[in-house]
Amino acid sequence: MIKTAKQVLAKPFTSNFFFIFLQGIMIGMITGLIVGTFRWIIDHTMKFLFFIYPLMRQKPIYLIPYVIATLLIVFILGQVIKPVLNNITGSGVPQVEAVMLNENKMNWWSILWRKYVGGLLAICPGLFLGREGPCIQMGAMVGQAFGENLFHADPDDLKRLQGCGIAAGLSAAFSAPLAGVFFLVEEITFNFTPKEVLTALAAAMSSDLMTLFFFGTQPCLYLPLEKSLPLTSYWFVTIMGVVLGLLAHLYQYCLLSLKPVYSKLTKIPKIYHSIIPLLLVIPIGLWNATLLGGSHDFISSLFEPIFMKNIQTGTLSLMLLPLIWFIVRFIFSMISYGASVPGGIFMPILVLGALLGVVFAVIMIHFNIAPKRCYGIIIVTSMCAYFGAIEKAPFTALTLLTEMVGSVEQIFPMLITTFIAYFVLDLLGGKPIYAALRIQMNYHKLSNLPEVKHAEE
Repeated sequence: MIKTAKQVLAKPFTSNFFFIFLQGIMIGMITGLIVGTFRWIIDHTMKFLFFIYPLMRQKPIYLIPYVIATLLIVFILGQVIKPVLNNITGSGVPQVEAVMLNENKMNWWSILWRKYVGGLLAICPGLFLGREGPCIQMGAMVGQAFGENLFHADPDDLKRLQGCGIAAGLSAAFSAPLAGVFFLVEEITFNFTPKEVLTALAAAMSSDLMTLFFFGTQPCLYLPLEKSLPLTSYWFVTIMGVVLGLLAHLYQYCLLSLKPVYSKLTKIPKIYHSIIPLLLVIPIGLWNATLLGGSHDFISSLFEPIFMKNIQTGTLSLMLLPLIWFIVRFIFSMISYGASVPGGIFMPILVLGALLGVVFAVIMIHFNIAPKRCYGIIIVTSMCAYFGAIEKAPFTALTLLTEMVGSVEQIFPMLITTFIAYFVLDLLGGKPIYAALRIQMNYHKLSNLPEVKHAEE
C-alpha cells in the first residue's frame, strides 16, 4: 500500500532546525559585530598611514616620534600575546584546526580579546598581514563562548558551534558568506552534513549582514571586469596554472622555513620578535605607502585608469615594476608572518596573485594572446589560482573571488587555472597550508577526549 503524504511528512513544528538556525544566527551576529569593528579600525588606520608616510618623507623629523611609537607598540604587543603566545600568533587557523581535532584547547575570552587587540597592533602599523585569519579565530572563539556558557553544548555540538563561528568570521572579513561555508567544509571539518552546513550558512549570512551596516552592499573588492576571456586565449591559461603552481610551492616552502629561522634569534625574546618587521616596514612605507598592509587598497590601485592605461599598452618593460612589488611583498610577507604576531595570510596571498596577474596580463596583451579589455579577468584568475593552490582549497578560492569581485564572467578560466595550479602543487608534495602549519606546531591528541577523523586532502 502506498503511503499518504501525512504518513511520509513530519508533523508541523516538530523539527529542531529552528533552534539550530537560531544558534547560528546569534553566533553570526556577534561575530559580524566584532569583525566589523576590527575591519573598520584597520581600514581607517591604513588611511592614516597613507597620510603620515608622505608627510614623514617630506619632513624626516617626524620619523623620531613615529619610531618611538613603534617601539611602544612592540612592547605592548609583546605583553598582550605573552600569556597565550602559541595560540595567538599567526593567523590562528592552525590552532583552531587543532582544537577541532582534539589536539588543542583554548580559553575563549583570553584568545578573543588578545587576538582583537594584538591583531590591530600588528596589522595597523602596516605589516604585510591579513585580517582574515584573526577574524576566523575570533569567530571560533565566539562560537565556543556560546556553546560553553549559553547552550551548554556537548563536545560534538560545541565543535559545530565553533564551526559556525569560523564560517561567520571569514564571511564578515570578506563579505563572502558562501566562501565562509566552503572554507569550513574544505579546510576545517571535511564534513558536508545539512545540520553543520546550514547552521554555518545561517551564521555566515547573519555576520555578513552585520558588516553591511559598516561597509554597505558593494562587494569587498569591487573590480571593473569586462566580458569573458576569449577561447583563443585559453592555451596560455594552462601555462599560467603551471607557473602559479610552482610559485605556490615556493610560497609554502618559504613559509614553513620561517619558524626555524626565527627560533635562532635567541637574543631577542620571542614575544618581541615583532620589532624586526615593525621597524623594517618603515622604509617600505616611505618608498610606497600603498604597499603596506593586507592590502585591499593596493589591489584596487592596480585598476586605476592611469595604471591600467599604461599596462594595456603591452610594453614588456612594464613587467619590471609589478615584479619588484611582488618580490618586496613576498619577502616582507614572510618576515611579517614569521615573527610572533597575530595576522593572517589570506589577503597577502591574493595581493601576490594579483601582481603575478599583472605580469601575465602584460605578456598576453603584448603578444596579442588576449585583448586589452581582459586585463581585469587575467588578474582575478591569477589571484584565484595562486590562492587556491597554496590553500589547496579550490572551491573556497572560486567562491571567494566571485563574491569579492561581484562578477561571474571569469569563472571558467579561474576554474581551469586553479585546477592546474592545484595539480602542480600536489605533484610537488604540497599540503594545505594551514594543515602544514598545524603539523609543524607538533600537536598531539589530548587525553580523555574522543578521537576525531580528519582528512587533509
